Amino acid sequence: MKRLEDKIREEGQALSEHVLKVDAFLNHQVDPVLMQDIGKAFAERFADLDIDRIVTLESSGIAPAMMTALEMNVPFVFARKRKSLTLQDDLVEADVYSFTKQETNRISLSRRFVKPGERILVIDDFLANGEAALGLTELVESAGATVAGIGIVIEKSFQPGREKLLARGYRVESLARISKLEAGHISFVEAVR
Repeated sequence: MKRLEDKIREEGQALSEHVLKVDAFLNHQVDPVLMQDIGKAFAERFADLDIDRIVTLESSGIAPAMMTALEMNVPFVFARKRKSLTLQDDLVEADVYSFTKQETNRISLSRRFVKPGERILVIDDFLANGEAALGLTELVESAGATVAGIGIVIEKSFQPGREKLLARGYRVESLARISKLEAGHISFVEAVR
């Protein structure tokens, strides 16, 4: 998605060979017009699937998931990273390690909002080592639903996340695929579409 790549070039910062900072438009401040375009792009890429619901992880996945759900006219639900007083019963849970935060979170989702037999589209902001996406697929499948596809806003293609997901048979669509990060420089995988 050219507009997203341009935004990453203009406002993203390669802090190291593994860390990309995009807090100006995706995971702190959110560009709503860009999110709308992202929702449309995911809806187009997954138009051939009969999606019942979208699942994401709080908090950076919420904006792209919401816009995709709006475009596809389906509900979305986000997995929680921390338990609350209102989220305690009939949960599916998985452990997810975050490289950027250097911590493991126990994520959870209520079975009330993901039903057996549903076809789920997983949406997330980043794909690097695949831990978050795999955790989300574990939640969906533990609830008895099927992962129909995985949509990623920004993929760090030089890390093993995509290969892990493909090896498990998941369809992965990424809107921006980064081939290399260097201090002050971001390179993209050439588009094959």
